[in-house]
Amino acid sequence: MGLVEKAKVGGSCLHVGCIPAKELLETAHVFRTVSRASEFGVETEAPQLNWGVTMRRKQTVIDQLVAGLEHLLKGRKVTVYNGVGSLGANRVVTVHRATDQQTLTASSVILATGSLPRTIPGFEVDGRLVMTSDELLSIQALPQRAAVIGGGAIGVEFASMMSDLGVKVSVIEALPQILNGCDRDAVKVLARSFKKRGITVYTSASVQGHTPDPAGQNTTVTFGDGNSLDVDLVVVSVGRRPNSEHLGLVGTAVGVDERGFVEVDDRCRTAEPNVWAIGDLINTPQLAHVAFAEGMLAVTDSLSEEPLPLDHQRTPWCIYCHPEVAFAGHTEESARAAGYQVVTAANRFIGSGRAKIVGDTDGLVKVIAEKNPDGTGGQILGVHMVGPWVTEQLGQAYLAVNWEATVDDVAAFIQPHPTMSEIFGETVLSLTGRSLHG
Repeated sequence: MGLVEKAKVGGSCLHVGCIPAKELLETAHVFRTVSRASEFGVETEAPQLNWGVTMRRKQTVIDQLVAGLEHLLKGRKVTVYNGVGSLGANRVVTVHRATDQQTLTASSVILATGSLPRTIPGFEVDGRLVMTSDELLSIQALPQRAAVIGGGAIGVEFASMMSDLGVKVSVIEALPQILNGCDRDAVKVLARSFKKRGITVYTSASVQGHTPDPAGQNTTVTFGDGNSLDVDLVVVSVGRRPNSEHLGLVGTAVGVDERGFVEVDDRCRTAEPNVWAIGDLINTPQLAHVAFAEGMLAVTDSLSEEPLPLDHQRTPWCIYCHPEVAFAGHTEESARAAGYQVVTAANRFIGSGRAKIVGDTDGLVKVIAEKNPDGTGGQILGVHMVGPWVTEQLGQAYLAVNWEATVDDVAAFIQPHPTMSEIFGETVLSLTGRSLHG
């Protein structure tokens, strides 16, 4: 078995995505916690951020994970070929290196070249005034003022992280709400929290461009209907595009659509026999755990094990801003659009003893269920959470949605006390008609 890799193993997630981003968000969490220590009777001096230490710790975590991954590959007897791979006819892969090239032939080929940050006209990335996630995750010093263009998952995470570390942040989103695709009630909670923390959010606002000052130290961003912002840094966070430009594909039947996505069926098969494509290279949710699941799907399919296709409507989403956001399944709006008669229930973390102990009570849990004739809830269609540690609480909600559990099924289970997860249990219980609080 062989793996063609142009840089270090681990891909975007490990080097310029999930891992470094969550490492910096954890730094923000620690800084926020220490800043509030006096509320718990722990007296400390005002915390100071040593960004150099933060960056070194981030890199140490990455290096340790890379070493572990390399050891795992070696143990599985996977040969790593360093270079850029391209696919030709008859599953011949050419590995392009600086001074030479090598050809490989395989019975099965999986294309997994990932993605690159999208950019927008008028905001050319220079690594100084304008950055994407790639540059921001290795920034040498934090700015005083920043504009984040794009209010999706990556954008709100960066906005939250920088705000916690003392940056004055504004988010500019072209759509009517941030976190498009998340339930409106959950988004409202996040928007209120951002406002309370001093993060300004502009929605339904398209950017036109930016004008650096003569000294090149800051720039003015123009957006919306004649609005402008003076900032020291612009973070372009408008999604990622498939990295399909150098795949070759000459003499193959592999199709690529107008947006650069490789075309596949529900088992990640391309039109070329025994060639699969997975991850950000195809038009499915751009999440590391989705790519992992697609990789397993492609491998098992190549072994003729007849795997079940993935249901991307029920994909688990975790967003690590503060407060955290996590969800799986339908929103209330999408469930109604799909033809369901629905009933919903929501409970806030302000009622959680554990949340009060931790001192983090912003948030809610909302459950969307199919409506029974008597008005109670039937099958659980979706769960949306915003609040403390919800990325770690989503597991039972994800299982409930994907196993097509009913409200009665889940309400029968005992929730440990005191935990954050009690809010999910109580919300489901309320849909049975036997709510604890009302």
